[in-house]
Amino acid sequence: METQTRKSQQPIGQFVADDFRTAAVFYSYGIDFCCKGDRTLDEECTKNNLDTDELLYKLEEIHNLNNTNTVDYKTWSLDVLAHHIEKTHHRYVEEKTAILLPFLNKLCKVHGASHPELFTITELFTASSKELASHMKKEELILFPFIKKMVTAQNTQEKIDAAHFGTVKNPIATMMAEHDNEGERFREIEKLTNNYTPPSDACNTYKVTFSMLDAFEKELHLHIHLENNILFPKAAELEKELFDL
Repeated sequence: METQTRKSQQPIGQFVADDFRTAAVFYSYGIDFCCKGDRTLDEECTKNNLDTDELLYKLEEIHNLNNTNTVDYKTWSLDVLAHHIEKTHHRYVEEKTAILLPFLNKLCKVHGASHPELFTITELFTASSKELASHMKKEELILFPFIKKMVTAQNTQEKIDAAHFGTVKNPIATMMAEHDNEGERFREIEKLTNNYTPPSDACNTYKVTFSMLDAFEKELHLHIHLENNILFPKAAELEKELFDL
């Protein structure tokens, strides 16, 4: 209880400085962590009629998130892995895109005159968000359902018809080419942001946005790794086994 009280008296800006991921929580509650970052959590909750304990719980959840890089995804069944990618990584892209786009647009308005590269960064990320949305929808509606169907057929020993797209290698080739495009786009963003290093005159929003872009790229790398190096090759192997290709 004492710890909770101390935390509630901590400035908003300090939460974000300690862990930039908390910016998403404050953003969802309409709390300004940049210009009003010197206000305590108690002050903000009182001002906005918010439940302090609820907000602290959500901030603690963010802080306690585990590092998933230690999970051995190779041991997962393909249907479980496809479900995980959709519910974890696809949702991450959707949620963070909704936060990053307004942040980037704000930076362009406030800092664009002195940092014109922000306009190119915003254009690149906007294009990436649109392409990723289309890419993920194709996976969720076409590729993943067929992978899950193959797993069921393997488990039940029942025959299934070949997919309308021919071999599963066809959509996989398309997905991998799109992965390459996004990888190249983010390499360009990384260069333009000087490896996500904010300039000396950066405000809190500037710093948080760059940190979020950095995290977005790292998460996208894991996302693509799971598909390119585990899900897709195993799906092709399973198809070969089921259809004796």
